[in-house]
Amino acid sequence: MTPYCGYYLRPILPQSGSFHFACLQVGMEVAPHLKESLNKNFFDFLLTFKQIHGDTVQNHLAVQGVELSSYLPLYSPAMDWIFQCISYHAPENLLTEMMERCKKLGNNALLLNSVMSAFRAEFIATRSLDFIGMIKECSEAGFPKHLLFRSLGLNLALADPPEGDRLQILNEAWKVITKLKNPQDYIDCAEVWAEYTCRHFTKREVNTVLADIIKHMTPDRAFEDSYPQLQSIIKKVIAHFHDFSVLFSVEKFLPFLDMFQKESVRVEVCKCIMEVFIKHQHEPTKDPVILNALLHVCKTMHDSVNALTLEDEKRTLACLISGFVKMVSFGRDFEQQLSFYVEARSMFCNLEPVLVQLIHSVSRLAMETRKVMKGNHSRKTAAFVRACVAYCFITIPSLVGIFTRLNLYLLAGQVALANQCLSQADAFFKAAISLIPEVPKTINIDGKMRPSEPFLLEFLCNFFSTLLIVPDHPEHGVLFLVRELLNVIQDYTWEDTSDDRIRIYTYVLHLLSAMSQETYLYHVDKVDSNDSLYGGDSKFLAENNKLCETVMAQILEHLRALAKDEALKRQSLLGLSFFNSILAHGDLRNNRLNQLSVNLWHLAQRHGYADTRTMVKTLEYIKKRGEQPDMTHLTELALRLPLQTRT
Repeated sequence: MTPYCGYYLRPILPQSGSFHFACLQVGMEVAPHLKESLNKNFFDFLLTFKQIHGDTVQNHLAVQGVELSSYLPLYSPAMDWIFQCISYHAPENLLTEMMERCKKLGNNALLLNSVMSAFRAEFIATRSLDFIGMIKECSEAGFPKHLLFRSLGLNLALADPPEGDRLQILNEAWKVITKLKNPQDYIDCAEVWAEYTCRHFTKREVNTVLADIIKHMTPDRAFEDSYPQLQSIIKKVIAHFHDFSVLFSVEKFLPFLDMFQKESVRVEVCKCIMEVFIKHQHEPTKDPVILNALLHVCKTMHDSVNALTLEDEKRTLACLISGFVKMVSFGRDFEQQLSFYVEARSMFCNLEPVLVQLIHSVSRLAMETRKVMKGNHSRKTAAFVRACVAYCFITIPSLVGIFTRLNLYLLAGQVALANQCLSQADAFFKAAISLIPEVPKTINIDGKMRPSEPFLLEFLCNFFSTLLIVPDHPEHGVLFLVRELLNVIQDYTWEDTSDDRIRIYTYVLHLLSAMSQETYLYHVDKVDSNDSLYGGDSKFLAENNKLCETVMAQILEHLRALAKDEALKRQSLLGLSFFNSILAHGDLRNNRLNQLSVNLWHLAQRHGYADTRTMVKTLEYIKKRGEQPDMTHLTELALRLPLQTRT
């Protein structure tokens, strides 16, 4: 019987409204398909609505000291709920009838607002001019017109009005909005209608709206109380203007940004702008309007960084600025490109990831120059790539991360070498070598302290592969860089339980073996490596052999020390690793080397730590290689390599 409660409550004054609506709610719970009671209740409400503006209610409100503008909104939740229930899947003719009933009723602002809050956005949008006409006829007493325009604007953000009506709708709405004196009322409406303006109009109309907002919010610094709404407006603008050349040609856009005086809010707005730029800017740009504006935006983000800034925030800002740097291209005007990178370095010097990106970008610029010139530099391009190299050499020392510096020194040295800047390449490699003693025992990775030796080992392996093709400097003697590097490795304090120093010595042997070949495995175009400079000279080979003997002596000394320390498993693994290196890179026709390999084979198995399967596979490999022409010495070697038997 709940749906019929309305009939018994009809004679009662509006004070019973809350209970009446509660009954209707119960009715919708138990009989959602029965909407007739809702429809009748709504039309009954229209009949009694005039009582609100009658003398009885007005006198009662006066006694209570309640303004009508405060009293009327109390009806909104209940009215909104009734309208939502009625309009759900309702036919068009019913909605039209309800709208017409409201239209005939005087002082209907409250009802009109509920209609626009509850009815489908498409229904409202197609009749926007009708609603504007109804809003105009409403009295300001009790329910402000700007709230009605705000409700209308919310609907137009969800559905489009007829194309021919759009400009008239904007003009009619803005006539009311721009007359609002209260800044909070004004910005609440302007925020909603900014979406409508951006969706349907060009930069001209958007510029007009932004100018009006600036005009209203600047006096008495009213913008300070409305940052959320101003942020929302900025987001709406950049969401619809993905072409940043158009966006920044909006005259009032940057002055609008100037209203964000609070640093944290200003930085958030700048981040939003950069996120949209990186997402939607698919082609590199050199547009001076975009560059100047975004440099200002990025500088704002960069300058917000201080000692209290969280690392996550720094990473976010650096990622956005780096994304901007990567999207700037002046095409074949490489000098202008380098000038931009120089300016960016001075502007973003406090964010290390941005400096790293700039170094990579300048290195790429040098290699693009080489590609254009096909490796044959003119005097002008040679000077240009030297300028690029100098940029890197100046910038790298300002970085904090030790391995970042090491890897960039190596990269920049490779770039210099590829562009025939030999003395500059030597300078980078020397700088890297001199930096190795500063590598700490542990480094911070994502907030956790990790041993640094694996990272140092990886870097040195990459370094060795480059040193193979670096020609000796005529003033520094044979294999000067290799000798310097070996001295640094020797003096570095390694962990007592680590064998990384010996692994590095093993890799040095691989390098020296490759350096003793008549022709190296790879070269840099137009750079003569030591195979060309020395041409297999006996003095060079003799120096190479001396270094090999020195390194091998260090390895053997370490193996003997492991026996004293009872680290027999480590001794076995290192012994087999050294054996494999000799097998792969040594000339086993040499009797001393042949005998050393036999000794290492025995050492690997001596204390029962050798993996039998590995030893069997290794011996099979030696026998198979011995079947090849000129490899009979390996067959003889295999006969001297017994496998350990276990009982």
